[in-house]
Amino acid sequence: MSREKTEPGHPYDHGDGQEHGHGHGHGSGQASLRPLGERIRHALRPHSHETSDKIDAAMETSARGMRALWISLAVLGTTTVIQAVVVAISGSVALLGDTLHNAADALTAVPLGIAFLLGRRPPTRRYTYGYGRAEDLAGVVIVLTIAASAVLAAKTAFDRLLDPREMSELGAVAGAALVGFAGNELVARYRIRVGRQIGSAALVADGLHARTDGFTSLAVLASAGGTALGWNRADPVVGLLITVAILAVLRQAAREVYRRLMDAVDPAIVDLAEATLRATPGVLGIGQVRLRWIGHHLRAECEVIVDPACSVIEAHRIAVEAEHGLIHAIPRLTAAIVHADPLPHDGVDHHALLADHRHGPRADRPR
Repeated sequence: MSREKTEPGHPYDHGDGQEHGHGHGHGSGQASLRPLGERIRHALRPHSHETSDKIDAAMETSARGMRALWISLAVLGTTTVIQAVVVAISGSVALLGDTLHNAADALTAVPLGIAFLLGRRPPTRRYTYGYGRAEDLAGVVIVLTIAASAVLAAKTAFDRLLDPREMSELGAVAGAALVGFAGNELVARYRIRVGRQIGSAALVADGLHARTDGFTSLAVLASAGGTALGWNRADPVVGLLITVAILAVLRQAAREVYRRLMDAVDPAIVDLAEATLRATPGVLGIGQVRLRWIGHHLRAECEVIVDPACSVIEAHRIAVEAEHGLIHAIPRLTAAIVHADPLPHDGVDHHALLADHRHGPRADRPR
C-alpha cells in the first residue's frame, strides 16, 4: 500500500492551486503513456508532493475563496448603501425589502469565511481529516438562507397583493433596482466561477443566492414600471413570479450541497481515475475506486491488482506509481491510498478472512 499524504482535503487543470514542485524521478513506463507536449511540460515545471507544498496549495485555494468573499462583500455593501439612500428619498417599501435582502446576502459571507478559515487548520488527533467539512456546513446555512428569502419574498408579495401601496420617485427606485441587479449578478458570477475553480460547493451556492437577490431587484424594477403605468398590483404579482424563480435556484443550490454532503463526485472523474490506474505499468486490473470531497479537495481510495509473484517492494512501487499518476491526472486530488492486491489464482481468495466483516455493496474485483 502506498503511503497516504498527510494533507486533508474540475476537470482538469493543474493551474488552480495544485502546483507540484518535483524532486524525484518518474518511471519511464508511465511517462511514455503521456503525450509528448505533456511530458515536456511535466519535466520543465517544478512540482512536488511534499506535505508543505500541499499545505501551500490548500492555503492558496482558501485565500482565493476569502478574496472572493471580501470582494463580494464590498460590492454588495456599496449596492446596499446606494439603495438605502434611495429608500430614504422615495419611501419605497419594496426597495427597502430588497435593500435588507442584499444586506442579508452580504452577511452570508460570514459563515463561509469562517469555514475557509477553519479549513486552513491542520488535522488533529480528533479531526484526523482536518476541518474541510466546515464548508459543507456553511453550504447548509446558505441553502437555509435562500429558503428563508423565498418565504420572505412570498409573504411580502401576498401582503402587497392584499394591501397595494403607492411609490414615489419611481425613476430613482428603478435606478436603484438596476444597481441592485447589476451588483448581485456581478457577485453571483464571480462567486460561482471561483467556487467551481477551487471546488467549493458552498461558495457556488452562495453565488446562486446572490443571483436570487438580483431577481428580487428586477421585481422592484418591474413593480416600478407597473406602478408608472397605473397598476398598483404590479409589485406583488411580479414578486410572486420572483418567488418561483428563487425556488428554482434553491433547488439547484440544495442539490449541489446535498451531493457534496453525500460524497458525490462527477462520474467523469471516476472514469479518469480508473483509466489512470489501468495505464500504470504493473497494474493488471483494478478493484474499488472511491473518491470524496473534503472541503474543496479530493481524496481517493483505490485497489489495484498486481502479479502475485512480484515482491513486496515491487508491489509498493507499483502502488506509488499509481498514486503519483492519480495526483497528476485529477486536479484538486491531494491524497490517495492505493492498495495492491495479488491477482487471484487457483480459486484462492486472499480476502477470505475479511468476508464476514465487509458490509454493503462492493465493486466486482478484479476489473
